[in-house]
Amino acid sequence: MPQPERIAIVGASLAGLRTAQALRGRGKYQGNLALIGGEPHYPYDRPPLSKQLLSGEWEPDRTLLDPPDTVDKLDLDLRLGTQAESLDLPARTIALSTGEHVGFDSLVIATGATPRRLPNTPDLEGIYTLRTIDDSMRIRAELGKNPKVAVVGGGFIGAEVAAVARSAGLEVTLIEALPAPLANAAGTEVGEACATLHRQHGVKVLCNALVSGFQGSGRVEGVLLADGSTVEADLVVVGIGVTPATSWLENSGLEIRDGVVCDSTLAAAPGIYAIGDVCRWYNPIFEEEIRVEHWTNVIHQSRLVARNLLAEPSEARTFASVPYVWSDQYDASIQSLGHPQPNDTVGLLHGSLESLAFVVGYQRKGIIVGGLTFNMPQLLASYRPLIEQRTPWETVLEHAHAME
Repeated sequence: MPQPERIAIVGASLAGLRTAQALRGRGKYQGNLALIGGEPHYPYDRPPLSKQLLSGEWEPDRTLLDPPDTVDKLDLDLRLGTQAESLDLPARTIALSTGEHVGFDSLVIATGATPRRLPNTPDLEGIYTLRTIDDSMRIRAELGKNPKVAVVGGGFIGAEVAAVARSAGLEVTLIEALPAPLANAAGTEVGEACATLHRQHGVKVLCNALVSGFQGSGRVEGVLLADGSTVEADLVVVGIGVTPATSWLENSGLEIRDGVVCDSTLAAAPGIYAIGDVCRWYNPIFEEEIRVEHWTNVIHQSRLVARNLLAEPSEARTFASVPYVWSDQYDASIQSLGHPQPNDTVGLLHGSLESLAFVVGYQRKGIIVGGLTFNMPQLLASYRPLIEQRTPWETVLEHAHAME
């Protein structure tokens, strides 16, 4: 099959850039390669936004994935600060916010996700979400004014923001609608360990707490809860998850269902691939469709998509992976493998939850589907092949016993 003459990548963050680099690597693809990004910045890394950049340990230039001159050497049709507004699949064109249209033979959709917002949020200063480098710098400037901080949402982003603010000596309240922080991602038992970690560092953690509104005139002064109480705050960071950035794909003919629906090769249609936060694909390891918002997932997907774009359709490879995510909060290292779900059965494999040093496993229908650790990363790593091989839980317990 001849190589496509024109490839367009929509989304100029980690997913888009690494795909472009994988295509250009070793001279594999020499055709026209467009990289379209909605932000004006050269591609940068997002994990530091809620950690090193927010705390002031890093400055913005350190978040760049590669120096601008390195990106420029890829010979890209680079369009930064430009939104993709619609996709005409039959015509193979993308309409841009500039009024221009970009044609393509093959397309990679890498538009990521956008933060969810609380309904009926008033137009008050001091209420933020955190997704971009500009968001992080604005919140960082606010942290320097010694505010009372409320973080709404106890997932990884919310918990990291709370840790940074508290480590700066600020008064912090973490507001979580579920029974514990990280409950959706890791289960209530592990979530309670996360709550303990934050309380030990002086954060006020409120669980089963629903936000009903905000208090203030001009600037936020407090968060109103459904039980009638008020959390005083003049800085609020809302971290209640994200939604895939697919609005520009409405009426495109692609299947959109909490992301761009793809097959196991990450193809959404002939010559059309999705990657990263926006991609929902069939993962044969877990025998179901999944969507993953993790950094390492993007790295592996970019290599496979670049390969499949240039291969014969019959030679396209499937993407079977064990997702991995990490979070640094205070001096705790939290790492997770696999695809745990809220209803999975959680089993302790090493350590104790009370000590905040442990490994737990997640089982579904008698098969291990995930693992998570606080501060025992070496032990967790040994469970990756067991997850890949869909190992029965009884064998997992034998493995854990043999490692003691």
